Amino acid sequence: MTQYNLALIGFGHVGQALASLLERKRAELEARHAITFAITAIATGSHGAAIDPAGIAIPAALEIARAGGSLHSLSPSPAPTAMLDFIHASGADVLFENSPVNYHTGQPAIDHIRAALQRGMHAFTANKGPVVHAYAELTALAASQGRKFYFESTVMDGAPLFSLFREALPAAQLRAFRGVLNSTTNLILSQMEAGESFDAAVAYAQSIGVAETDPSGDVDGWDAAIKVAALATVLMGIPLKPEQVARTGIREITPQQIEDARAQGKRWKLVCTAARAGDEVKARVAPEMVAPDTPLYSIEGTTSIVQFESDVLGQLSIIESDPGPHTTAYGLLADFVNAVGG
Repeated sequence: MTQYNLALIGFGHVGQALASLLERKRAELEARHAITFAITAIATGSHGAAIDPAGIAIPAALEIARAGGSLHSLSPSPAPTAMLDFIHASGADVLFENSPVNYHTGQPAIDHIRAALQRGMHAFTANKGPVVHAYAELTALAASQGRKFYFESTVMDGAPLFSLFREALPAAQLRAFRGVLNSTTNLILSQMEAGESFDAAVAYAQSIGVAETDPSGDVDGWDAAIKVAALATVLMGIPLKPEQVARTGIREITPQQIEDARAQGKRWKLVCTAARAGDEVKARVAPEMVAPDTPLYSIEGTTSIVQFESDVLGQLSIIESDPGPHTTAYGLLADFVNAVGG
């Protein structure tokens, strides 16, 4: 039986879902994987930080976070507010890094993960920035420390994309992939098919917590582009940045275009594609009309899909429905168990 002390950077919807899932799975982790744990450190951008080597009471932390209070009250002595200082002071064995994504630099999450690995922690993240902007560096650093840097939740939440190729598909070469990877834009397009305007569809997505207050990362294609870059970087072994992905969002899709597609028996989707071209990857995110003879046609609402084309299996599709903080949290939990579990 091995005890792990866990540190969390970020305690929003995903961090809270992870804490709840860890608590719910506590007995199962001990019985099936010989893992015991305590969350000993939590840091947030706006609700303070807490460090308690004896373990922070998860129900109390959740209650405070949901009420918009400060976590300081859970810390026996003041916890550092600067994130790098917090990591050094946490005394944790594992860091879950879930700060907001920076599409263009991956910071400050890269620095957080680097600091954790340098101190001998495993590091797991749902943040796409470090994968795209520092995958080779952080993976090499983790290996040199005998630790793991995993990131299953960065694309399609808890669906096993990266671990599929890492564990289940040895010697498979990924040639191309195609899919619908941004659930927010897919929901917006589905709402427009139901008769709503673009603005009304965006407002609906915001009202149910799917779209951010500023939806530009989704509707302008940045979220999809960084997911394409992450998949290409890791699964194809060819580093790719979001700026290298040809990108067109869905802002210009009109109700008339939705109707024109319907008249042709087709539907609009924000389609992500990438394919090897020699030593490079050609990648694109753009709205496309898809026909009923493609699996992308039936993907509605917040459902996502990716179709992998490899040299050994032809096409392999993975579909995820009903994503949310709970599925992102599961991806983080899966990384933890895959890294340390027996």
